[in-house]
Amino acid sequence: MPTASRTIPFVTVDVFTDNRFAGNPLAVITDGRGLSDADMQQIATEFGYSETTFVRPPKDEANTAEVRIFTPVTEVPFAGHPNVGTAHVLSTAASIFGKPVGEHIRFEEKAGLVKISVRRNADGSVAGTTIRAPGPLTTGATVMPETIAACLGLRPDQIETARHAPIFASVGLKFILVEVKDLEALAMAAARLEPLTALRTAHAAEDCDCATFLYTWVGTDHVRARMFAPFDNVAEDPATGSASAALGAFLTTLGGNQAERHLLVEQGVEMGRRSLIHLDVTTRNGRFERVEISGASVLIMRGALYL
Repeated sequence: MPTASRTIPFVTVDVFTDNRFAGNPLAVITDGRGLSDADMQQIATEFGYSETTFVRPPKDEANTAEVRIFTPVTEVPFAGHPNVGTAHVLSTAASIFGKPVGEHIRFEEKAGLVKISVRRNADGSVAGTTIRAPGPLTTGATVMPETIAACLGLRPDQIETARHAPIFASVGLKFILVEVKDLEALAMAAARLEPLTALRTAHAAEDCDCATFLYTWVGTDHVRARMFAPFDNVAEDPATGSASAALGAFLTTLGGNQAERHLLVEQGVEMGRRSLIHLDVTTRNGRFERVEISGASVLIMRGALYL
């Protein structure tokens, strides 16, 4: 039998929840020094979570760490719940790579610098973390309701287009944003690989795996959502901060005069892993300026990998 030459510490957390076994699981490799890209991909595949993060010393000493984010099949430049959860894990430690961890954290990522603030309870424990999406809002092609309905196993009349057509959008990671008519349509939806494959081919210029973020309004500033990313080996994601942030940013382009808007995204209900993602979107002179993503996390496991 092969023997282990190195042990790699890890922590897992459930993100966007304050209840264990809810929210979105995340594995955090707290010291990723010396791991190759292939090593990181294999470890992420082994965990099988929607994402696994690898923490390494920063290239710029002014920052806290470099963070690499891997799905079971590929590396991604940015994602919401990995940042919220990784910041929570590091904030429970006295130091990282010999430096104290304060209330403000800066992660170097493929998409850019991610700034994070930490909220603590009176006893010093971590109450939650808030990240700012690193990218500007970018939008791409729209998708016909009939086309996206086929991809989701829905009828065309279950796609809501009064506010906007289904559209590619990103603030660091790209998704197709789709409003559906009601909770019934949201519950009925399921990813269909054959039409999704055709959609990805038709929109190859978007450079996107057609991860699809569905939502419906359940209150003035409250949506229920689901996210499917079968080409990333994520049949359904219980909490998707990056997609929620793209939605919050995109909604600012649809009119209205609110300079500051709070939006609650409730996700994972259909999976039995309810998640609560809080968004604060800021506009200036009617144009999107920034979106911040907040949530709680719960520690689940500590252990070591043997390589």
